[in-house]
Amino acid sequence: MLTKILVGLDGSRHSFKALEEAVLLAVPAGMEVHSISVEEIPRYPGTIGEVIEEKATANTTFGAAIAEARRIAEAKGVNLQSHVLVGHEVRTIVEFVRAHEYDLLVLGFMGHSAIYDRIMGGTCQNLVRLAPCSVLVVK
Repeated sequence: MLTKILVGLDGSRHSFKALEEAVLLAVPAGMEVHSISVEEIPRYPGTIGEVIEEKATANTTFGAAIAEARRIAEAKGVNLQSHVLVGHEVRTIVEFVRAHEYDLLVLGFMGHSAIYDRIMGGTCQNLVRLAPCSVLVVK
């Protein structure tokens, strides 16, 4: 039985569609819904202070998307728990799913990488292959 859903949230239209689908699944069963946003560090930071600074920037970058996501979830009576992490998107999400034992990962078909990957987003494709749980891809 599914109890915990994690939604990949990058602020794209498809990620919001994925969130809406996750909320629809969660409401009847009373499942927990979490979102994850991953800010990739474009360079190697030299100090812990630089990592903290990059994390603060990530929180700001995804702030509007998280606020909108919470509004969507709360409109359906779901308390969305949001997580913003810094790292490589695929690896960070796979490790987070494993560490927190999510039952289902819900992803938008394409995110911000749609320009580069016309058939399916590269991040989505890799997560379908590597996630340690079931994955629902929403178009």
